[in-house]
Amino acid sequence: MKIGVVIAALMGLCLAAYLIFYVGVGAVFSAAASVGWSGFAALCLYGLTLFALLGTAWFALAPPDEAWRISTFLWGRAVRDSAGEVLPFSQMGGFVVGVRAVMLRGVSAPFAFASTIVDVTMELIAQIVFVMIGIVILLARVPTSPSSTALADGVMLGIAVAMVGAGGFLVVQRRGLALVERLAARFLPSAAAQAGAVHRAVAQIHAAPLRLLFSFVVHLTCWIATAGWAWCAMRLMGIHAPFPAVVAIEALLYAIRSAAVFVPNAIGVQEAAYLMLFPLFGLPPPVGLAVSLLKRARDITVGIPVLLTWQFAEGGHALRESRNATNFLAEK
Repeated sequence: MKIGVVIAALMGLCLAAYLIFYVGVGAVFSAAASVGWSGFAALCLYGLTLFALLGTAWFALAPPDEAWRISTFLWGRAVRDSAGEVLPFSQMGGFVVGVRAVMLRGVSAPFAFASTIVDVTMELIAQIVFVMIGIVILLARVPTSPSSTALADGVMLGIAVAMVGAGGFLVVQRRGLALVERLAARFLPSAAAQAGAVHRAVAQIHAAPLRLLFSFVVHLTCWIATAGWAWCAMRLMGIHAPFPAVVAIEALLYAIRSAAVFVPNAIGVQEAAYLMLFPLFGLPPPVGLAVSLLKRARDITVGIPVLLTWQFAEGGHALRESRNATNFLAEK
């Protein structure tokens, strides 16, 4: 598995490098550099704001009687996304790291896992709506051609699959986890308690539909805000693209990225998608690759400090565990 991830990452890196050289290294880097240091700092601040909104959507799922702080979920979401975009993981690896992060801040393991499952589901449903908006804009603004038709058909097929998957995911959360709990009690008694706790936590979250609705609305807002980030990046480059066109590009981009979920950091996939989508809306291909490079640079600039805070938290937890074990042995 690790070898496959490494191979996928290397192939994606080679593809990204080839596309940049194919379009023109000078044109791509010149466009990216035109935002300036102050512009790049503003884009990084925008990214941090997105972390805050996404963390709020996660925190909204927490029962009101719990004493967990919203800052825990804001930080946990930042760690989750930073791990998924910076470390050589798939998005699945980022989910696990995010769960671990909030557990370090005192969130119970059952709720950490259960809330992540539900939060990812709400984000997926919001993404489906976002992609549908993108397809509508594509069909309305782009002249019909074999490439645009094939793209729309492919994405709509992907949406149909995603809708079935999201529906199945919801059914499993409402009914299937009880079966998992029973199977665990029968075949893995040691895991039955944990499975039951996660099941009860998921049921508790689903018992509050208004919190689910709020989480969905915030996630949809964040998806649209990602298009706002790309639009701002292009404005800083001097490119005045219509906002609906940028919404469509970002919606279709993330649909393509989702199809390549197991490619670490979507290396190469993101660059190829931008190179395909920008010309459809009459935008220069070098600018598309420049936006992709700025996203990568933002993810690294913001993500590395976030991941360092996670590592410091892990180190502090390990030190406390070691001290507790030493004190326990001393008392014995």
